[in-house]
Amino acid sequence: MRIIGQLVLAGTIASAACTTASAETLKYAFQGTLNQLDPYTLNETFTLGSHGNVYEGLTRRAPDLTIEPALAEQWEIIEPNRWRFYLRKGVKFHNGNDFNADDVVFSAARVRSEGSDLTSRIDPDVKVEKVDDYTVDFILPSPNPILHYSWDTWFIMDKEWTEANNAVKVTSASDTTPNYASLHANGTGPFTVVSHEAGVRTVYARYDDWWDTAIHNLDTVEFTPIASDATRIAALLSGDLDMVYPVPVQDIKRVESNEATRALTGPELRTVFLGFDQRRDELLHSTVKGKNPFKDVRVRKAFYQALNLDAIRDKIMRGLSTPSALMISPFLFSRAGEFERLPYDPKAAKALLVEAGYPDGFGVSLDCPNDRYVNDEAICQAVAAFLARIGIKVDLNAQPKAQYFAKVLASGGYDTSFYLLGWTPASFDSSNVLADLHGCRDDKGTGGPFNLGGYCNPEVDALTARIFAENDPEARDQLIVDAYRLTLDDVAYIPLHQQGLAWGVSNRVELRQRADNQFHFRWVVKK
Repeated sequence: MRIIGQLVLAGTIASAACTTASAETLKYAFQGTLNQLDPYTLNETFTLGSHGNVYEGLTRRAPDLTIEPALAEQWEIIEPNRWRFYLRKGVKFHNGNDFNADDVVFSAARVRSEGSDLTSRIDPDVKVEKVDDYTVDFILPSPNPILHYSWDTWFIMDKEWTEANNAVKVTSASDTTPNYASLHANGTGPFTVVSHEAGVRTVYARYDDWWDTAIHNLDTVEFTPIASDATRIAALLSGDLDMVYPVPVQDIKRVESNEATRALTGPELRTVFLGFDQRRDELLHSTVKGKNPFKDVRVRKAFYQALNLDAIRDKIMRGLSTPSALMISPFLFSRAGEFERLPYDPKAAKALLVEAGYPDGFGVSLDCPNDRYVNDEAICQAVAAFLARIGIKVDLNAQPKAQYFAKVLASGGYDTSFYLLGWTPASFDSSNVLADLHGCRDDKGTGGPFNLGGYCNPEVDALTARIFAENDPEARDQLIVDAYRLTLDDVAYIPLHQQGLAWGVSNRVELRQRADNQFHFRWVVKK
């Protein structure tokens, strides 16, 4: 029997107590809302982190992001194309139902169904077979050495509960008629959902029958979304909240200088980037009619070279960002140092527009969330200002993340011409970046589901398929390098930066800060 090895990554860890103290209530806030409790509705870090306190996957991630067993105790490759997972016995869902193989098979079908935003967790050609009540096989069309790398956020649902409540159909991010699973939760994790007011407040309680040993000492957790930076920080400093994130870069020193609080900062794995609609023959939101300027690589390159990322880092991010040449953090790809950004050169950018037939520039809308990433709206305002210098008139459409994602994702018909997005690969591997963000897709999202702009290069797709099946690390890394060189030559996207983590925490609280910016209650001890 060969048990699959673990992925090890460096994470940012705050000190944590190892013993359970008296039970407490944790109150925290995030800049955005938690709308859906359906764990397959939105593939977004905050939402996934929230669900990870209630639901569990076959695997989970440690504070340093190492893969650990969770609902699966162990797994092995019994044939080159067949993985076998041995499930944990004695696990109960929060409603008392037993966890077993039927739930895994059901969840594998549901996560790949219409409306799901997590279809990429399992390839559509993978067959899932129940061997017995606590053994499940995954039969692959070809070898895949990282099949399970993103399964910590493929949360297993209770088949009986979901079917009994008519919630088999996934409520998409654009659906305004949520079903039972959107407003209620039934996982196997360390916390249950006591109450949920979508976008307003969510209350969690300790699950005493959790299969694992609890390190935390929390009885209750109260989450409140607070969009206003000033209000969020004031609530932390006054002691009304125990933890808030993100802390605006300009407020980090203020949180640090307060006797009762501290700021936890460090590098995050997320890459923030700009994308273009390269699929439609005419842009939905532009002054250019009858054609799509973003189909011309010279236009995409002009946009890229018009942006001063050092200025964005210094003036907007206050040094808490690292300009990026790739669509993946250098912490996640050892050969990232071989790549460099295109130089900031507004004169060259203007010349490229002239060469492409747009000497006077043109107008285009930029879709941007205003409560999702660190200083997201301010970054988009800076992008608009830089592009104005080469004649591009940007109509900025900044919205709360719920409306933003409902508009730009597949469920909203990819209703965008130019957009800002952030991406942490669920697998912490380049294959996820290449498949999900660069893979050719159709209008329904089959292919690269988060390739919002419809970039397509068959050579990249062919390399990505080889990357998924290649077991030799050096050969695999070379294939990744070859694929990235093609995407950079195409200017498939404009990578901006990896933003920094910034959490504000009461000195009464010990917790662990993961580099993927997910907040898990099971490591929290309140003094």
